[in-house]
Amino acid sequence: MPRKRQKENCGFCGRTLDSGDIVFHGSRDIICEECVSGMFHQISGESSQDPPQASGTGPQIRLPVPSEIYRTLDDYCVGQDRAKKFLSVAVYNHYKRLLDRRDNPEAEPLEKSNVLILGPTGSGKTLLASVLARSLDVPFALTDATTLTEAGYVGEDVENIVLRLLQNADNNVERAQMGIIYVDEIDKIGRKSMDNASITRDVSGEGVQQALLKIIEGTVCNVPPQGGRKHPQQEYLRIDTSDILFICGGSFIGLEQIVHRRLGRGNLGFGSVANREQGSLHGVVPEDLVQFGFIPEFVGRLSSLAVLDPLDEDQLVRVLSSVRNSLVSQYTRLLAMDGVELEFAPEALRGLARQALRSGTGARALRGLLETLMLDLMFDIPERKDIGRVRLTLPFVEGSSDPELYLKSGQLAA
Repeated sequence: MPRKRQKENCGFCGRTLDSGDIVFHGSRDIICEECVSGMFHQISGESSQDPPQASGTGPQIRLPVPSEIYRTLDDYCVGQDRAKKFLSVAVYNHYKRLLDRRDNPEAEPLEKSNVLILGPTGSGKTLLASVLARSLDVPFALTDATTLTEAGYVGEDVENIVLRLLQNADNNVERAQMGIIYVDEIDKIGRKSMDNASITRDVSGEGVQQALLKIIEGTVCNVPPQGGRKHPQQEYLRIDTSDILFICGGSFIGLEQIVHRRLGRGNLGFGSVANREQGSLHGVVPEDLVQFGFIPEFVGRLSSLAVLDPLDEDQLVRVLSSVRNSLVSQYTRLLAMDGVELEFAPEALRGLARQALRSGTGARALRGLLETLMLDLMFDIPERKDIGRVRLTLPFVEGSSDPELYLKSGQLAA
């Protein structure tokens, strides 16, 4: 119980106590009211967070072996077997490095190795990165490099991508510091060629590379808690990016020509059969990326390189129907909530895959195509209490007929 004492010192903070101070009597010392209040708030704050870890250990990580990571990727991502194997090993090694830093702080540190993914639009770059984070149960943040600018220019500060990761980690700094950041469209910040050099600064190219360089390598960022631009008298959160895994991805249109010139071959595009057979981007070396428009220091921070191939028709059919949480399974579940069974004829799936191939955007086109195809059905079916099954055919996909609607009795509706 608190009681009043004559002048003495607090056993915690050492402050000299006046006769009017409220103190708490321990077995050997007295404790002032301020110290008791501080301890109460500290305990209350910790109880609402994750269980406390031993000093220096940080949040626990369950690190699956590469084959387990690969199997998780395989559940969600079609094809790209070599790239999935490469990414599984790269991520496994990154988090082994993180654990080694914590378990052996006196040992020579293992070098950080971030990842660069090259591949055409719709080949699965973003999906692979997000599934990697999910398989490890670590925070994940996605950003578009084209929105970033160096400090002092209109746009989004590079450090805001770290803030986004922190927000996705429920503002747990330690957990954020072991997360994954995926920077999409990284090829769009290649510096301008010397032929098009300008006396003005390239705020969307080399300047952003320089700004990203320190964060990717590992630095302590002062991040505004609410985002936005920094200003004086503002409070900051300090986040160390040394253990954050950065994965950058882009389509790198034009890079294959650089590779072929170096190898003495003709020009080939991503979509051509010859390009898939020869694997033009599988032969990329750092010098090719520098010639493409990246500064050598930036290329050096992305030392692990994975190359994705365009998806063919069979693989796009699998994306539609076979992977976990596929588009077909999602629409099947949605209609099932209305008591209606949804069936896709195999040739209808192939028709959608062919349309996606013609669009040039691979798997990315499938969702838009399917949403357009299903719009009228999703609008009309909920009020049709007599319908029990819907079958989608190739003529319906091609726009030459209506879907087949079956009554709950099994008969084809008129």
